[in-house]
Amino acid sequence: MNERKIENLKTGTTTLGIMFTGGVVLAAERKATMGYLVASKHTRKIVKLTNRLGMTIAGSVGDAQALERYMRAEIKLYEMQEDRKMPVKSVATLVSNILYSRSYFPYYVQLLIGGMDKEARLFSFDPSGSVIEEKEYFSTGSGSVMALGVLENQFKKGMDMESAKKLAVRAVKAATERDIASGGSGIDLVVIDRNGFHEISNEEVKKLLE
Repeated sequence: MNERKIENLKTGTTTLGIMFTGGVVLAAERKATMGYLVASKHTRKIVKLTNRLGMTIAGSVGDAQALERYMRAEIKLYEMQEDRKMPVKSVATLVSNILYSRSYFPYYVQLLIGGMDKEARLFSFDPSGSVIEEKEYFSTGSGSVMALGVLENQFKKGMDMESAKKLAVRAVKAATERDIASGGSGIDLVVIDRNGFHEISNEEVKKLLE
């Protein structure tokens, strides 16, 4: 195993997505690590790709940033050529193809893409290009085991937005308390619905945790 693989195996994160009636919630903690070193407590792990499309990132920061730039360019090119918004399913297929094309020198990332067309969609990816549409929820990163335990126990089909927001921050909080590679100074929370991409303020996130 080469040095690059060893370094990335030590990188930890907790991100998640939850479907609710009318949209999708994305959440992530903010710690970035380099082995046993906390490199940053303020890393943004939810990327806004368009005003109705977001991506969560777990894994190598450099690979994630390169992939983000690639995706933004491809989405913009599609919209210029087709004169319409790129469907969430098409974005998911594009990401899958990009990841698969790099199978011999892969991006060391685990991704979630959530967005809104006529209805909300949520997709999960692994570094090999595998893509799965999630109908309820999913979590990525080293803290995902703890987060999924909370989600499995408390998720209900047909949840409203407020219930999904509360569950998202509870699940990420549970992961930060048990996974040494997850944490940082707060939780990022995003709602994507028919009104677009909305970042929830730190103050509201703190209230949701009370």
